Amino acid sequence: MSLFPANAYAVAREQCRAPLGLRDVGDAPSERLLQAIWLHQRMRRDQLQTVDGQSVQVLHPGFLNCEGGPDFCDALIRLGDYAPQRGDVEVDRHASGWRAHGHDRNKRFEKVILRVIWDGGATAKPVAAALPVLPLRPFLDAPVSELARWLGTDEGRAWPENLRGRCSAPLRELPEEKLTLLLYEAALVRLQSKAAQFQARARDAGWEQALWEGLFRGLGYKHNTWPMQALAETRLRWAEGCTDVMAFQARLLGLSGLLPAEPVAGATAAQRYLRSIWDHWWRERDALADCVLPRAAWRLHGLRPANHPHRRLALAAHWLAAGTLVNQLQAWCVSPLPLARWAASLLDQLQPPRDAFWSWHGTLRSPRQTRPQPLLGAARLTDLAINVILPWLWMRAAEGGNEPLREQLETRYLGWPAAEDNAVLRRARQRLLGGGRRSSFRHAAAQQGLLQIVRDFCDHTNAVCDACPFPDVVRRSYAAGKPT
Repeated sequence: MSLFPANAYAVAREQCRAPLGLRDVGDAPSERLLQAIWLHQRMRRDQLQTVDGQSVQVLHPGFLNCEGGPDFCDALIRLGDYAPQRGDVEVDRHASGWRAHGHDRNKRFEKVILRVIWDGGATAKPVAAALPVLPLRPFLDAPVSELARWLGTDEGRAWPENLRGRCSAPLRELPEEKLTLLLYEAALVRLQSKAAQFQARARDAGWEQALWEGLFRGLGYKHNTWPMQALAETRLRWAEGCTDVMAFQARLLGLSGLLPAEPVAGATAAQRYLRSIWDHWWRERDALADCVLPRAAWRLHGLRPANHPHRRLALAAHWLAAGTLVNQLQAWCVSPLPLARWAASLLDQLQPPRDAFWSWHGTLRSPRQTRPQPLLGAARLTDLAINVILPWLWMRAAEGGNEPLREQLETRYLGWPAAEDNAVLRRARQRLLGGGRRSSFRHAAAQQGLLQIVRDFCDHTNAVCDACPFPDVVRRSYAAGKPT
């Protein structure tokens, strides 16, 4: 007889839990479960072997990658008697997945040092010579059905304690005000570093050109930074004699290499717009042919319509045609505004009037939306403000010896609303802070500080934090009892 009466809540909880749908036999478990097993290392770790009998020691399984590319990045693996290798790990249900998914032809997978699959066997051995293959099924530390239940619990969903950085413990011990101080001081280092880059570029090209290059990079988001930079670098050439928005859009879209080869006659809004663009561009394309980028320079798949280069270039065309951007930013930075109005005021300055085509379309091929969308959203504004506009203005104030303005810009930087979360920030919070302390990230500066810590320390060590000095920095300079 059970010592405990039937627990209706426990039964209901088990029934309502999202099933991972896995069995001990038959088809392989889902890739999601295999990833979870690898992340939590739910294996008999001292017995691991590849399909060709080579021993495997997992010093660190790597960090789960939620974007395109291998499933785990920056793992540390020892194969046989060789020295540990640092690289990526790809998890597939079957051995055939490597070629079936095109990983063998994808440059993002060039750093993969280990493939993890569900089961070995005849299908795995022919490819084992090219890349080590580790089957999970023979080495699980519990039946797969039990693992599926455990990995659905709070403990199973949490970031494994042993995967956190060595700085995680001292950082968790910091009072909130000390952690905020640490993040903000790191953020100011990041601000000064970005400002110094603008200063260096301004020596060669002038302050205005340095600003335009920074804005174009920011409009490229993370996937198209370099082609946008390349366009901006030739601005003085292609902007000459251009005054209206349509002419700028025609030049930018033509120079990008993203225009269709020829316009198609028709009566849709996109066809009419494209016809107008070509009416401008065909006259100029020969003279500017050496500035045209190849279409292959752009990454177009996996982009949200709002982030498509078509729309970003259309926005830049509005700024260029207005011809007042630099004066607007300089006036904005000295305006006496309350803290809560800084971001909204800058958005007012940078938001162009409604565009007859681009306020209703995401790309040249997308259908017309039912409601107009602004060309500049709050998330992109924050990225431009934090990474471009405030550092550019800060360095100009510093060079001019305007100390009150420099301090005012630092205040705006530290008080700016938080940017969108991303995979790098999530990984850093998990690795450094155990996924907690979200209340410390209400402002973009805290996010920037965390990114700076990753760049200064995490990027210079491996996943097990060999010889990383940052834990000692935290204890020595920010621990309880240290001055704030």
